[in-house]
Amino acid sequence: MTPRPALTDPWELAPGITVPNRVLLAPLAGIGNWFVRLQAARHGAGMAYSEMVSSFAIHYGNEKTLTELLRVHPDEGPTALQLFGQDPDVMRSAAAYVAEHVPQVDVIDLNMGCPVPKVCKTGAGAAMLKDPDTAVAVARAAREGSGKPVTVKLRSGSVPGDTSGVELAHRLVEEAGVAAITFHPRSAKVHHKGTPDYDLAAELVASLPAPVILTGGLHTVQDVEHAYERTGAAAVMLARGSLGNPWLFEQLLGLREEDPSAAEILAEWHWVMDRAEEHLGTDRAGRYLRKFHPWYVERLGGSKDLHTAMQQTSSITEARAVLDAHAAVAPMV
Repeated sequence: MTPRPALTDPWELAPGITVPNRVLLAPLAGIGNWFVRLQAARHGAGMAYSEMVSSFAIHYGNEKTLTELLRVHPDEGPTALQLFGQDPDVMRSAAAYVAEHVPQVDVIDLNMGCPVPKVCKTGAGAAMLKDPDTAVAVARAAREGSGKPVTVKLRSGSVPGDTSGVELAHRLVEEAGVAAITFHPRSAKVHHKGTPDYDLAAELVASLPAPVILTGGLHTVQDVEHAYERTGAAAVMLARGSLGNPWLFEQLLGLREEDPSAAEILAEWHWVMDRAEEHLGTDRAGRYLRKFHPWYVERLGGSKDLHTAMQQTSSITEARAVLDAHAAVAPMV
C-alpha cells in the first residue's frame, strides 16, 4: 500500500496551482481578512481562504467590499477568495472583477455550505444543496468569468442523514469543472455541533475525481492527524481550531512541539492589533477586535478580569494599555 502523503508534502490543487503543504486556513466569515490570512501564512499555512464576500456587492461596486474585503497582502502566499451568491450572471461578473482587479488571488472559492439564515434565505450558501442545477450554473459562471480554478465549500447535506452534498460535489466537478471540493461532513442544520461524519468524507474522497479538502471538528493536532488518515483527504483546513492559536499550523507541520509561552501569545496579540489598526484605523479596529480578544484570553488561561477589561476597550490604544498592564503583573512563561 502506498503511504499517505505527509501534511508537509506539496500537492496540486489545480493545474498550475501547487500548494506547498496540506494544512490550510478556512474561510472564516467576518474574520478571514488579509491580516488573519497573513498570520496563518506566517505560521506555516500552505494556503489561506478569505472570508466570504458577496458577489452582488462586487457586481454593484460596494465601496467597503472593494476596498476592504478584496485587499490581499503581498506576503500572504497562495490565496483563495471566497464568493457567495445564487445568481450565475452576477457571479460571472464578480469573478471577472476579482480576476482583473485582484491578480494576487490564485483561486475563486464558492460558499455553498454557510448555514446562516440570512445567507440561506437568499438562495445562497447551504440553500444551494436544495437547488443543485443553480449551484452548477453558479460554479460554471465563476470559472468562466474569472478564468481561474474554482473550488467549492460544501456541507454533507441540509439536515442530519441527508447526503446530498456528496452528489452535488460530483456534479460540480463533472459538469462545472470545479477543481477541488472542501467538504464539511456535518449537515447545515447542526452548524458546528455534533461529530463530523468522517466515514462519509472518506467515501467522497474515494469516489470524486478531484481533490477533497477536509474541514470540520479539527481543533487539535490529534484531531487533525486522525481525520486526515481516516478520510484520505488531500488536505485539511483549520477553522475555529486556529482562532487565537496560529501555532497549531506549526505543530501540524513539525515546526514546533510545545505550546506557545505567555510572552509569545502577548506578542502575537499585539501583532494582530497592529495589523487591525493598519486595516481599519484606531477606533474601528478597537471595536472590531472585541471578537478576537476572547481567543487570546483563553490561550492565556481564561482570566475573567482580563476578558472584561478587553471587552470594555473602545480603541486599540486602550486595548494595548490593558495588555501592557496585564503583562506587568502576569508571569511571562
